[in-house]
Amino acid sequence: MGNNLMQADLSVWGMYQHADIVVKIVMIGLILASVVTWAIFFSKSAELLSQKRRLKREQQQLAEARSLDQASDMTSSFHAKSLTTLLVNEAQNELELSAGSEDNEGIKERTGFRLERRVAAVGRHMGRGNGYLATIGAISPFVGLFGTVWGIMNSFIGIAQTQTTNLVVVAPGIAEALLATAIGLVAAIPAVVIYNIFARMIGSYKATLGDVAAQVLLLQSRDLDLNASSVKPVHAASKLRVG
Repeated sequence: MGNNLMQADLSVWGMYQHADIVVKIVMIGLILASVVTWAIFFSKSAELLSQKRRLKREQQQLAEARSLDQASDMTSSFHAKSLTTLLVNEAQNELELSAGSEDNEGIKERTGFRLERRVAAVGRHMGRGNGYLATIGAISPFVGLFGTVWGIMNSFIGIAQTQTTNLVVVAPGIAEALLATAIGLVAAIPAVVIYNIFARMIGSYKATLGDVAAQVLLLQSRDLDLNASSVKPVHAASKLRVG
């Protein structure tokens, strides 16, 4: 019996070749899911790391600005897809739309809302692909388990047809079935780990972007308050002359 069992090809490729068509489809699907997981990992890692480094540099430069106009001049040297430039433009656009309004608090509130929505939109954009990782991590073990159950069921059918419990008959089918579960875990575990890594990276990125938005709002608020302070003495002087 030992010699016969040794003759059975229990390598991964051998088990795949002898597996039932349903189990083969399950294995191929899980392997493709694993490929998608690693493709998302490498592409999104490069994107997140490069954008975070660029945003950090822009944040440091923006900290040196003393007015919104000065910040706007700085953004001319930033990357073409700079999010800092986008936030500064949002603040300036709100000032243009609110020209003539003396309600500075309303301007600040509207600008804050626009910047908040912009940061949220960037967060959603950066989160693309995480849904696939979550889905792969959640269902891959169950898909693999389905392949295992199907393979074991076929093994029992083989036992019934041969009317023997010989290990040579039983072992290959069970091994093929368990391979599906193993592949399911190989697909699921990295997907879950990578999902959590990206969740932390995106959270950190959004926090940094939120800090940049706060800096932009601070510059706009300072400009509005300084302008309001310079206008008050003029009004006071004109009243004195009239009096």
